[in-house]
Amino acid sequence: MLERYLLYFVVGGTVIALVTYLGSQGRGWVAAFVAMFPAMTVMTFVTVYIEGGIQPVRDYILGLFFVLPAWLLYLSVVYYATERIGLISILLGILVYITVSLFSYLLLK
Repeated sequence: MLERYLLYFVVGGTVIALVTYLGSQGRGWVAAFVAMFPAMTVMTFVTVYIEGGIQPVRDYILGLFFVLPAWLLYLSVVYYATERIGLISILLGILVYITVSLFSYLLLK
């Protein structure tokens, strides 16, 4: 069981390292493509299924739909605020993401 979680950790870390490398080389589109490639969600679906079955996968997908608007707002805040306030925009974006996600959860629960 521990081996599976170690594999999940290594795969996730590899993707993060690749995205960081590509982004730092000025290849933002490719980095974004790798980060958002459906392979990550497919891998997550498979690992959640292995650990919990069909219903947890369905619940996870539904959760993705609910946090999508918050994630889009997060990206917008970071994109527009980075030029003005630098990397602090990431913290502001995270605050927006958490607030909108929690509000959506409470509203739609």
